[in-house]
Amino acid sequence: MSRAPRSVGDYCEGVLAGDRRIVAKAITLLESRHPEHLELGQQLLDALLPHSGNAVRVGVTGPPGVGKSTFIERLGLCLIDVGQRVAVLAVDPSSPVGGGSILGDKTRMLELGQREGAFIRPTPSGGVLGGVAHATREALIVCEAAGFDVVLVETVGVGQSEAQVASMVDFFLVLLQPGAGDELQGIKKGALELADDLVVHKADGETLEAARRTAAQYAEALHLLRPASPEWTPRLLLASGRTGEGIPAIWERVLEHRAALGASGELAARRRAQDRAWLWELVHEGLRTGFRTHLGVAPRLAELEERVGARELPAPRAAAILLRAFRGEREGSARGGARSPEAGRAIQAREIQAREIQAREIQAREIQKGGAGSGGRAGRSVG
Repeated sequence: MSRAPRSVGDYCEGVLAGDRRIVAKAITLLESRHPEHLELGQQLLDALLPHSGNAVRVGVTGPPGVGKSTFIERLGLCLIDVGQRVAVLAVDPSSPVGGGSILGDKTRMLELGQREGAFIRPTPSGGVLGGVAHATREALIVCEAAGFDVVLVETVGVGQSEAQVASMVDFFLVLLQPGAGDELQGIKKGALELADDLVVHKADGETLEAARRTAAQYAEALHLLRPASPEWTPRLLLASGRTGEGIPAIWERVLEHRAALGASGELAARRRAQDRAWLWELVHEGLRTGFRTHLGVAPRLAELEERVGARELPAPRAAAILLRAFRGEREGSARGGARSPEAGRAIQAREIQAREIQAREIQAREIQKGGAGSGGRAGRSVG
């Protein structure tokens, strides 16, 4: 597509044609928080969703310096050599100044970036926990709709919670450094429990023996953890992104995992669960934003935070004040105190209506009682 996209149709046409320039622009649109772009982005996702879902999604994480980009580039080249189209969503730490990517993974995967069947998208994390950017899931849909067979998600890997990464991929791979020692090099137990396989990277040359020792240490720890799926048992593997040794075996493991979970129905169930989790994540994010920017809440946030920090006000009391403001209630309304004029008039009207109904019911009972009494006395006098 020669011209820049102007409408949802333009974006959709370019993405479905596999135009990498339009794919990049579509992801930029979905990453934008500008109000004018939000609705256009939603319409684009609506149009692309039916064309997504067929790619193999692989998440790659690990501590800084483990060589994630080197590993991913070698894996991507291996896949392209066998006819696969590969998209890499490389999430970088954000610059505290400009907010952009600091490391620039595209510049660290030069060979892969020059291949026709590859697409590399470095994206700043924006400070989002979980080591992923806020629009990574949207970018996944775009890449799948563009016809990429494999989508590799590289995370920041700075010790943040990795649960969010595992919640958007089919296969979660954790890379380890040779010579990890007893400290487990900062990898959290949670990340190990989520891993579908562990790979000791840089297993070549002088570090090969250290990599083997590390694999043995982690293998013992791995046996103590419960597998995330009854259909799959994680393993320790050795690999080198520099030489390519062990990379094909890792991809075979990915395919075996996909076949095993696909046959049992767990893969489809996992994807459905991931979509539901994404829904609630967006709802929670919207509620947090709406709460903080609410006209009744925003002016009081700083004051109440300061009072809680100074131990002048208990946190539950401050939270109750903010929540009542968010609901449009005056402070003290929950205890029967002051209410807004509108709320007060509505409650007063309901109370008057209730008293009128109660009065009519009492009057009806009295009339009924009087009638019954007269009837009884008349009966007795006749007798």
